[in-house]
Amino acid sequence: MVKRIGILGDIGSGKSFVANQFGYPVFNADKEVNKIYSKNRTCFNKLKKKLPKYIRSYPINKIELSNAILADNKNLRKIVNIVHPIIRKKLIFFLKKNLKKKIVILDIPLLIENKLNKKKDLLVFVEAKKIEVNLRLKKRINYNKKLLDNFKKIQKPLAFKKKLSTYVIKNNFKLSTIKKRVRIIKKQILNERSSS
Repeated sequence: MVKRIGILGDIGSGKSFVANQFGYPVFNADKEVNKIYSKNRTCFNKLKKKLPKYIRSYPINKIELSNAILADNKNLRKIVNIVHPIIRKKLIFFLKKNLKKKIVILDIPLLIENKLNKKKDLLVFVEAKKIEVNLRLKKRINYNKKLLDNFKKIQKPLAFKKKLSTYVIKNNFKLSTIKKRVRIIKKQILNERSSS
């Protein structure tokens, strides 16, 4: 039976970077959301109906979404409520497609909040120094502190997520260190004995 690994951590802590080191199929929710915004007209119509003052362009314009969230934080929940069911369907499809794999990686920012995790899921918490996280976030094209704060408001506290997790990876953003840590976790998960 396929083992599901959920990746948890702060925005900008390097969750996707860690997820990609496992060498198994990754469900990256952020990438899927971008596809929805650029290709899903039904989603656009629903968002336009809910937020007619802000959503006007198709493909969905991220600036318009940002403006809606910055104008009223309740709008973020409206957006999540429309996008989340589509993500859930995509996740179901991804899991069916990868049924025969030993492991699948779930890189979903709202994994816990949207109850997309299962009891048997193994959770890996990615921890990074606040200074590192802030430096990385500021390099992002769409960096906006107020926007990030709004996203954090709908997320569970990091201490709660860390407590839920089976494993913690301290991310120093060095590939060799992360690969080594991931290798140890994979061996433990697959009950393989270390050859060293």
